[in-house]
Amino acid sequence: MEILAFGVQSDEKPLIEKGFAGHHDVRCLDVFLNEDTAPIAAGYEAISTSVNATLNNHVLQSLAAGGTQLIAQRSTGFNNIDLEVAERLGLTVARVSSYSPYSVAEFAWTLAMAVNRRIVRASNRTRDFDFRLDGLLGRDLRGRTAGVLGTGKIGAAFTRIAHGFGMNLLGWDVAENPECVALGMRYVDKDRLLAEADLISLHVPLLPATEHLVDAAALRAMKDDAILVNSSRGGLIDTKALVAELRAGRFTGVGLDVYEAEAGLFFLDKSLEVVDDDTLARLVTFPNVLVTSHQAYYTADAVGEIVDATVRNVLDYCAGRRSENVLVPAEAPPTS
Repeated sequence: MEILAFGVQSDEKPLIEKGFAGHHDVRCLDVFLNEDTAPIAAGYEAISTSVNATLNNHVLQSLAAGGTQLIAQRSTGFNNIDLEVAERLGLTVARVSSYSPYSVAEFAWTLAMAVNRRIVRASNRTRDFDFRLDGLLGRDLRGRTAGVLGTGKIGAAFTRIAHGFGMNLLGWDVAENPECVALGMRYVDKDRLLAEADLISLHVPLLPATEHLVDAAALRAMKDDAILVNSSRGGLIDTKALVAELRAGRFTGVGLDVYEAEAGLFFLDKSLEVVDDDTLARLVTFPNVLVTSHQAYYTADAVGEIVDATVRNVLDYCAGRRSENVLVPAEAPPTS
């Protein structure tokens, strides 16, 4: 069987080809799956998609009509997939339930430290041989408070790093993580965390209940000099409300690796085009904001684990097996 993989980055391609070697052939495309590109999948029983793929009713209908039966998404998040439609069409949908939590946690800290110590501004200055320190004043994080919204595997990894910095730890989640409690984390309600934390990092999935978890009211509850980091999903933050607070001169720094309207922008070169997203255009103009293009997961270790899990998902499908990665369990295909 030949697998069609959408949205494959150049660094990712050799890992995918190596992972499937000896199992199935794979054809890698750099285009993302959406309504325009879905017809390319006609004739492919199994496809693999990236986190920014569009898998709405129209795309899923097109895939099913073309003979696709398996969608193996190379990410943990699946908010881009209409699972009810997929199930109704008899498709099997699998994801990568987990991969290196350190990749995202370490990058979240990279964003936090970059905005705290004004690293981008300093680097840009020294390229012009401007070695002044004006405007580069940061602050120690030791003794200050880190607020972690979501203390699963990634949130726990972020917490361990915060503990290493000597920070006080506040957490918010539906259930307490004993590992975080052992590090001294106190679980509090969201409002208290927002009001007391000097550094807030988001590590929860994007679900209907968490969409705009950090809304206008939440942003107003934060300290004026707080640092906000989001390396999870863009929809967790009401970006227009964030822009309004930034315009008012609030926050020491904001580090965003995700953006709620990133589909059709992130992972693509738009440098020669006019980007008509006024919110994003305004966001990147603030000197205390750092936006990166959903790269927190992008380490050789994490991508390797993602590819391995994707290959296992395809092999399980072919063998009629089900694992924790399967989101929509369709009828097992005949084994032959």
